[in-house]
Parts: sequence; C-alpha cells; structure tokens
Amino acid sequence: MDISVLAKAIAIGVGAIGPAIAIGLIGAKAMESIGRNPEATNKILVPMLLACAFAEAIAIYALVIAFSI
Repeated sequence: MDISVLAKAIAIGVGAIGPAIAIGLIGAKAMESIGRNPEATNKILVPMLLACAFAEAIAIYALVIAFSI
C-alpha cells in the first residue's frame, strides 16, 4: 500500500470530523430553538443553513487537500 493513500485517508477523515460535529450541533440547536419558539422558524432557518454551508466548506477544503497529496 502506498503511503500517499494512507495520508489521503487520514487527511479527509480528520478533516471531516470537525464539520460533521459542527453540522450536528447546528441542526440540534436549531431544532431546539424552533421547538421552543415555532414562530421564529423563518428567522432561524436561513442562519442555520448558512452556518451549515460554512461548516461544510471546511470539509471540502479537507477533500481538496486530500486530492493534492
């Protein structure tokens, strides 16, 4: 097995852990907020989606780094 394959696997694996946790926490807190105040759904949805997009961008950076190794 080539060492670069192992390096790619570690890079994408470690790079995906943080965004996965972040997206889970963002979704959980948004659902909790909507559960407490259903009228605020429209005010919560857009910032939640933006935060998820920014967290997902970090995972994409890790994927790009993994491809460049």
